[in-house]
Amino acid sequence: MTEVNKAPHPGDGPPRVGGWTRFVTARPRLSLLVALVLTALAVVAGSGVADRLGSGGWEDPAAESTYATKALEREFPGSQPNLLLLVDSGRASVDDPAVAAQARDLAERLATEQGVTGVGSYWQSKSPALRAKDGHEALIAARITGDENAMGKTLDRIAPHYRGTHGPLQVKVGGIVAVRHEMQTIIKEDLTRAEMIALPITLVLLVMVFGSAIAALLPLGIGIVAILGTNAVLRGLTSFTDVSVFALNLTTALGLGLAIDYALFIVRRYREELSTGADPLTAVGTTLRTAGRTVLFSALTVAVSLAAMMVFPQYFLRSFAYAGIAVVLLAAAAALILLPAALLLLGHRVNSLDLSRLLRRGREPKAAGTEGTAWARAATLVMRRAPLFALGTTALLVLLGMPFLGVKFGTADDRQLPSGAESHVVQQHIRDGFPGTPGGGLEIFAEGKATQTQYADYKQRVAALPEVVRVDGPLVNGDTAYFTVQPRGEAVDSAAQSLVGDLRSLKAPFDTKVTGTAAVLVDSKHAIGERLPWAGAFIAIVTLLLVFLLTGSVLIPLQAVVLNALSLTAMFGAVVWVFQDGHLSGALGFTSPGSIETTLPVLMFCVAFGLSMDYGVFLLSRIKEEYERTGDHNEAVRHGLQRTGGLITAAAVILAVVMVAIGTSRVTNTKMLGLGIALAVLMDAMVVRSLLVPAIMRLTGRATWWAPAPLRRFHQRFGLSEGERAVAAEEEKEPAGV
Repeated sequence: MTEVNKAPHPGDGPPRVGGWTRFVTARPRLSLLVALVLTALAVVAGSGVADRLGSGGWEDPAAESTYATKALEREFPGSQPNLLLLVDSGRASVDDPAVAAQARDLAERLATEQGVTGVGSYWQSKSPALRAKDGHEALIAARITGDENAMGKTLDRIAPHYRGTHGPLQVKVGGIVAVRHEMQTIIKEDLTRAEMIALPITLVLLVMVFGSAIAALLPLGIGIVAILGTNAVLRGLTSFTDVSVFALNLTTALGLGLAIDYALFIVRRYREELSTGADPLTAVGTTLRTAGRTVLFSALTVAVSLAAMMVFPQYFLRSFAYAGIAVVLLAAAAALILLPAALLLLGHRVNSLDLSRLLRRGREPKAAGTEGTAWARAATLVMRRAPLFALGTTALLVLLGMPFLGVKFGTADDRQLPSGAESHVVQQHIRDGFPGTPGGGLEIFAEGKATQTQYADYKQRVAALPEVVRVDGPLVNGDTAYFTVQPRGEAVDSAAQSLVGDLRSLKAPFDTKVTGTAAVLVDSKHAIGERLPWAGAFIAIVTLLLVFLLTGSVLIPLQAVVLNALSLTAMFGAVVWVFQDGHLSGALGFTSPGSIETTLPVLMFCVAFGLSMDYGVFLLSRIKEEYERTGDHNEAVRHGLQRTGGLITAAAVILAVVMVAIGTSRVTNTKMLGLGIALAVLMDAMVVRSLLVPAIMRLTGRATWWAPAPLRRFHQRFGLSEGERAVAAEEEKEPAGV
C-alpha cells in the first residue's frame, strides 16, 4: 500500500489521487465483477465445510494422557468405549431371562457391525459398574473406530437400528462419539438460526445509523463476502489439519461484526467528504488515506490478538486463530478494495432511499455542526471530574470481575448439550443411577516386560493410595497391560487431579502412562499454563508496537494494553457467575457442569481483546488527528469522543446483536462465547471508551504524547497515522444517525 505511510502536509492543497486509490478505483466495475466471481467460487469451495470439521480438540496432542489414550485404543480397544447403549428394561429386572436374551442379541448384532470393536455388556461381564443401582437399566459398551468424520458416519449408519424399542427393552444411544456428533449437528443448526436472527436485525440497525438503505446494505455485503471466503479457507485447511466446528461461530460473528465496523467507518468518512463538496473520486481518495489507514491498522491489531492462539497445541484454539485471521483479513480487504469501488460507482447515490426522513417527520433537522454535541458534553463532564470517573470506573470493573477468582476449570462433556439431547440423557442417567463415578475412572497403560508378581505388587501400591476406591486389572496383551483406577469423589475435582500426579510419580518396574478425564484436564491445564505467558507477551509486545506506530506516544500504548485488559473483567466475572455457578441457567436454558472448560477463557480473552483494540484504534486515531491539527490535548480528547462516540456505540451494538444471536445456541460453550463477548464489547464501548479513556487521558495531560527523541524519529519514518492535516483543518460534520 503505497499511500499508507504518506501523510499529507499543510499546504499540499486538495488531496491527490495516489497509488492505492488509483489501484482500487481504476476499474471499479471490473473489481466488483472479479469479486462476484471469487465469491461464487468461495461458495462452491466452502460448501460442506461443516461436515469436515471436528467437535473435539481440547486435548494436548503431545501430552502423556493423549499418548496413553491412543495406545489403549490400539492395544485394548475394549478399554476405551466411545459408544454406549442404555438399555431400559422397564418394570422388569435387567436380570430377567427375556430381558437378558434380547440384550445379548443386541450386543452380538452390534459386534458384527463394520467399524465397531470391543463390544461388551453387563449381560456378558456381570460387572456392577454396568448395572444401574435400581436394577432396571444396564449398558452395552463398544468402540467405533476411525477419525471423527468416520465415527460420525458409522454412528449415523448404525444408530437408527438400535435406538428405540426392542421387545421388552427401550434403548437410547450415548457415549463420547454420540455426544460429539450431536454437538456438531446442533451447532450447524444453531448457526443457521443465528444468521437468520442477526441479518435482519443488523440491517434495521444499519438503516437507523445511516438513514440511507443503500448505505446500510454495503456493510452487510462486505460481511457476507468475508464469511463465504473464510468458509472456503477453512474447507481448504481441513485437507491438512484438524479444524473445530466451533470456529464457524467465530467466522459468522467476526465476519459480520468487523466487516460492519470497517464499512461503517469508511462509508461514514466518505459521506462526510461528499458533504464538504468533494467529488466522489476525491472523497474516496481522502477516505482511503484517513479511514482506510485506520481500518488497515485495526485489522492488524485484531489479527495479532487472534494469532496468539497459534502458540497453544489444542486444535480447538488453533482453529479459532485460523478462522479469525482469515475473516479479519478478508473483511479488511473487502472494505479497502471492494467498498471503495462500490462507493465510486454509487457516487452521491450512496445517500439514496433516505428512510431517516420518516423518523424526522414533524421535527426540525439538526443545525449543521451540532451533531455529536451530547458526546462532547459527556467528554467535558468526564474530564472535569477525571479522578472520580477514573477511580469509580476502575473499581466497578474490578468488582464485576471478582467472581473469576473462584473459577474452576474442567472439561467439556455432554452437559454442553440441551437437557433433552439423547446423548445427554444417557450420560445423566449414568451419573445419577449407576455406581461409582462414571467417566471419572483413570487408566494406566503399562509398557515393558513384567511378571504377574510385578503387576500384582504395583496394583497393591496403587490401591494403597488414599484417593483410590478400587483398582481393576491388569489386562495383559504381550508386553503391554492396563489397569483401571476408580478415584473417590467427582471425575475432575481437585482430589482426582491430585491422584493423577500421585500415579505418575509412583515407581514401577515398567513404563506407565496415565490417562482418563482428570488426566486430560491436568495435561490441558499444564499446556495452557506453560504457553500462556508467551501468548500474553506476544499480544502485549505487538500491540504496544502497533499503537506506538499509530500515535507516536510511549504512554498511550501502555494505557491501551492495560485498559483493554481491564475492560474484559466484567466478561470473565459474568462467565463464572452465570455458567460455572449456574445463575440464570434456567432462563438461558443450559445445564451448568460446575466448571469452565479450560480453553474457553483463553479464547474469549484473545477475541475480546482484539475487538477492544478495534474500538480503541477508532477513538485514538481521531484524537491523534485533532491533536496534530490543534496541539490542544483536552480539545483533541473531547473532539475524538464527539466524532467517534456514536460510531463506536453503533458498531458495538451491532456486533453485540450478532454475538447474542450466536449466544442463542443450545450448546453451552457457544452460548458462553456469544453472550460473554457481547457483554465485553458493550462494556468496552460504553464504559471504557466513553468514561475511562477520556478520564485517564485528562489525568496524563500533554505527557500522553511524549516519546524520547529516537522513538520520535522512528515514528516519523515508519509510523501510521490517520493524519490528514490539510483536510482536517476544516471542522468535520457528524453524519445523521451516527
